[in-house]
This record gives sequence, structure tokens and C-alpha cells, in this order.
Amino acid sequence: MAEPIQPSGKLWGGRFAEATAASVEAFSASIQYDVRLYRHDIMGSRAHARMLARQGLITGAERDAILQGLAEIEAEIDRGEFVFKPELEDIHMNIEKALTDRIGPAGAKLHTARSRNDQVNLDFRLYLRDEADALDALLADTQRAFARQARKYLGAVMPGYTHLQRAQPVLLSHHLLAYVEMLQRDRDRLAGCRQRINIMPLGAAAMAGTGLPIDRQSVADELGFAAITANSMDTTGDRDFALEMLFCLNLIQVHLSRLAEELVLWSAKEFDFVRIGDRYCTGSSIMPQKKNPDIPELIRGKTGRVTGALMALLMTVKGLPLTYNRDLQEDKEQVFDALDTVKASLAITAELLDHTEFNVARLRAATSGGFMTATDLADYLVRRNMPFRQAHGVVGRIVARCQERDCELIGLTLAELQEFSELIEADVFEVLTVDGSVNSRLSVGGTARLRVEEALAGVERFLGMAS
Repeated sequence: MAEPIQPSGKLWGGRFAEATAASVEAFSASIQYDVRLYRHDIMGSRAHARMLARQGLITGAERDAILQGLAEIEAEIDRGEFVFKPELEDIHMNIEKALTDRIGPAGAKLHTARSRNDQVNLDFRLYLRDEADALDALLADTQRAFARQARKYLGAVMPGYTHLQRAQPVLLSHHLLAYVEMLQRDRDRLAGCRQRINIMPLGAAAMAGTGLPIDRQSVADELGFAAITANSMDTTGDRDFALEMLFCLNLIQVHLSRLAEELVLWSAKEFDFVRIGDRYCTGSSIMPQKKNPDIPELIRGKTGRVTGALMALLMTVKGLPLTYNRDLQEDKEQVFDALDTVKASLAITAELLDHTEFNVARLRAATSGGFMTATDLADYLVRRNMPFRQAHGVVGRIVARCQERDCELIGLTLAELQEFSELIEADVFEVLTVDGSVNSRLSVGGTARLRVEEALAGVERFLGMAS
């Protein structure tokens, strides 16, 4: 026999004399977005039902009926045949009502010793745990795309920039591998976040725990949680794990946005460093010659919505008293949108990189201006025992002379260079070349080809790529 309909029409409506206003139902429903939690909701309910049976809170027959009913409901949702009812508010009540209608009183026993407060926390953690694993795989794929380009263009030189001004020559591969490092930090942060997600909340009930003889540890073991939460009040009001996931998503998207900005700049004729495949660009409705880097622009633009999601949830949580408040319903929509945005951005970035060509000749040509080996000249003087600050001043004056002469450092004669320091000898011209500058940077993490080859080989081994 199904649970009697309450005057309010709700499973929770025993103390209400009136039905919920239609406007309230429309305003408060979350089923339109939390439907994506259905697998995790059912997963948690299965583990909860088995635990209830082991603890003697339901019979073995009731457990089996619950498990069979949940399997049928999951299959219906998978096939797109399940009818979700907004008036039942959320994914939990939709599934519970369908289960009770299907199997009778046994379905009404499933909610024994739990509340939607700890149930939604469980579902959300299970979902984000899976999403963390999916994100890690996408991050690794994007790292591989950078590594493939670094291998393809190994040896190509380019200007390195500070303040968007040409600074020192570097290897293009060194620049590309910088993004591999960024994404590895993202993966490391995400792994830490996953550890804090992977704590089992079920059993906190509404906010004070339960007086029924449940076994929280057995549920945690079945669901693969590393630990169980220690305080029921903290558990039901906690969304730190969601905020931390949003922060991780923000840094990932910010890193992609930095790359996007470079691709936008570099694809402009003023730079002409990259050529993005036609399939990943668009044209103009009025200017026939245009080839616009829309994908990098969109990645850059979508960063605002990911940051907005973090800010929105921070503002939701910052004024909440313990424990659960309905405000927390606003958590999932923000996180879901940010997850969708970042996952799509990672996937398209990896694809885009594989269809981007670097203009090696133009990159090298761009290293010929801007006195980019000035630091090498200063280091040359330091190796001859001149204090660095003095060497810095000497080279600064040499640069000023070059500007007067409208030439580069290598355009001055030995005699002209020796006007500034008698320490300068004929071998100075070896350090003033771009290749000499690059290959002198042998410090660990430097841009010398030897160091970049070592770094790239290490990245390829770590990512399971054949070098």
C-alpha cells in the first residue's frame, strides 16, 4: 500500500493543512537541474537499503523490493521514459515517490534514518568525485596536446615576454611546457579537493544524527569513501567541498584563458606567430578577408561565468547559520554550469592545439629586435668578475648607444663595445646570438635545449606518451 496522500500533497506534508501554492512550487523546484544526480542518488539509496537490512531496520524482502524498484526506475530514467514531476521538488522526492508507488510500504521505509539534508550532501559528493576523475582525464589529455606540440617544434626559438615586451629568447617548446606545469598544478589541486570530497556524510540525518542503530562505516565502505564525517551539524551545512571544486575549476579556466589570450594575440598579423586551423575559426559577415580566433575568444570569455559561479556560492554560504538552509539549493546549478564550461573548454583546447601551426620563421625573426641578449652581455661581464649591478649599468649604456645608432647589440663593433668596458673581448659575439643565449640557460628549469629535452622527456614519460 502506498503512503497516504497528505493534505498538502507532499510526502513531508503531514503537519500542513493546505496545498503548496503553485508559484512556490515553481520557484523552489530544483528537479530541472538536479536530475543529473539520479545515478548517484540511486547508488546511495542502494547502499543505505542494504545497511538498513543488515541492521534489522528493514527485512531482507523489503531490501530486495527496494533494490529491484530502484533498478527499474534507473533503467526508465536511462531510457528517457521516467516522468519527473516538478511538484515533487527534487531528484530525491521524485525517486522516492516513484519507488513507493511501485513497491508500496517498503519504499516508504527507505528514508529511515536519513534526511534529504544528508542525502543531497551524499549525492553531491558522489557526483563531484566522479567529475573530479573526469576532469583529471581531460587535464591529462590537454597536457598531452601541449607535449605533442613541444615535441613537434623542439628547437624553434621565439621571444619570451615580460610586460608583453620582448625580454629574452626562449624555446617555443619551453613556453608550451609552461602550460603543462600549470595544468599539473591544477591536477594536484584537484586531487586534494577529491580527498576532501571523498568523506561520507550519510548518517548525519537532518542535523543531529539519528537514534536508530545504523552503521555509517559499512555504507562508506560500500560507496568507496575514505572516511566518514565527524560532526552532524557541520555535515549538513557544509559546502566547502563544492566551493573548493569551484576554485579548482576557476584556476583551470584562468590557465586556459591565459593561453587563449596568447593565441588571440599571436594569430593577429601584428604577431603572425600561429595559424589556427580553418575548422576552428570563423569569418565575418561583412569582411571577406577575416579569419577570427573565436574559440580562444570564447574560452577567454567563459572564464567570467566560472568565476561568477564561485562568487555566487561564496555569497550564498557566507551568511548562513548552522546547519542546513534552503539557500544551499543554489549550490548545484552554479557548480554544474562551471563543470560543463570547464570540461568543454579543456576538450576544445586540446583539439585546437592539435590543429594549430606555429610560424617558426616569424618566431625566430621576432627575436632579432629588442636587445634580447642584453642580459647575456651582463652575465658575460659578471663572469669576468664585474659586480652585476655595475654590469647592468654598463649594458644599459650600450643599449642606449644602439638606440642612437638604430642597431642591435650584435651590430656594434668590438671596438665600440670596448668603449664601455675593457673586459669585453672578441668572444663576446658568441653570447650575443639568439641560439647562444638560449643554450646558455642551463639552470634547472631553464630554456636551454638540453634542459627542455629533459623536461619534455619527463613529461612524456609521466603522461604515458612515446617520445
